[in-house]
Amino acid sequence: MRIAYIATGAAGMICGTCIHDNTLAAALLQLGHEVALVPTYTPIRTDEENVSMERVFYGGLNVYLEEKFRFFRRPHSWLDTFLNQPRFLNWLSKFSSATSARDLGTLTVSMLRGEDGHQSRELETLCDWLTNEYQPDIVHLNHSMLLGTARQIKKRLQVPVICGVQGEDLFLDDLVEPYQAQAKQIMVERASDVDSFVATSEYYADFMAGYLRVDRSKMQVVNLGIHLDGYKDSRQLPDGQTPVIGYLARLCPEKGLHLLIEACLRLWEEYGSDHFKLRVAGYLGKKDEDYFDNLRQRVESLGMSDRVDYVGEVDHAGKVEFLAGLDLFSVPTVYRESKGLSILEAMASAVPVVQPRHGLFPEIIEQTGGGILVEPDSLDSLVKGIDELLAKPDLRRQLGGQGRAIIHDRFSDKKMAESLLRVYKQCLA
Repeated sequence: MRIAYIATGAAGMICGTCIHDNTLAAALLQLGHEVALVPTYTPIRTDEENVSMERVFYGGLNVYLEEKFRFFRRPHSWLDTFLNQPRFLNWLSKFSSATSARDLGTLTVSMLRGEDGHQSRELETLCDWLTNEYQPDIVHLNHSMLLGTARQIKKRLQVPVICGVQGEDLFLDDLVEPYQAQAKQIMVERASDVDSFVATSEYYADFMAGYLRVDRSKMQVVNLGIHLDGYKDSRQLPDGQTPVIGYLARLCPEKGLHLLIEACLRLWEEYGSDHFKLRVAGYLGKKDEDYFDNLRQRVESLGMSDRVDYVGEVDHAGKVEFLAGLDLFSVPTVYRESKGLSILEAMASAVPVVQPRHGLFPEIIEQTGGGILVEPDSLDSLVKGIDELLAKPDLRRQLGGQGRAIIHDRFSDKKMAESLLRVYKQCLA
């Protein structure tokens, strides 16, 4: 099968969506299929071997300039070539946080209008490449923010178009009005242009079926999967060491790092600073630097800096080592998470997790038995959950062992790819 998987870059950030898309494309290739992982906006960045194309469609600066200035909506081949260079787009992505909320709103609406939007020239370029050079059997859009491309792709290629849903409601709900309402309405209208949607969990399939107003039967569930080679069993670490709590995610308010730090501060106050340590890893974007600085100052003001270790952004090998040195793990998101890859990665290392009871977390915990759930946005509940696992090493080992076994059995990249191929074959049939 020849698959065109169209994905969105994340402005130089290693994000869960990029990791998921790259892992999925690599697994499909391993199964013997032809896959073009096609970047849009910016190059894809991941912590494993990158299998995406070097060429970038819908280059981030081009689409912005086309929205702002009529001049750029006309063909300028030499200028397009320069503005879509991957190195240039990676450099430009450092300044993406300066884009205003209003500009994001107008651009989002225009992109969703597809052939009727200001970026129609970009859509024609993508369709020309798909039609004349790649000629896929099926086209997969990585999330519903690309719905504006589906109608023209189907018209030109006459092949099924699949669309993933991976947490885009979080971005849409941050748009200012009237663009938020306009974007949602266009997405509802354009949802009929795709043959099937693919969600990462039953929770998110239910949610997005209502969000896009499509029949639930049109939402297929393909469970998350990770590339499992190299993950170590943290239970092999020596007994008697000081327990270590871990956090691995983007350093931002949405992921709830502030809640985890406050929970740790409360436990240190009750039991003493030698009770455990906290290790934090993840990407820090420019717009979240003040947030993270405030957290550091909070820790310093209470004299706990030596109990919190920030290791920065980690590559795949660094991530594996980071997780292997933990005793429990928590990313207490304040929003309803649709993916949560780091939760699977922690459990693959036999590290039990403490997660809020919302989004897909209850689903994962129920399927794996690899952790416990606490009440969302509740510092008291988070403190209680962490305290329980710190106090019970045997329970930590039990939950960690259960989680590791199930993740390695049911949540591999190969299992994910095989499940997605069944969706493809249904659409092709």
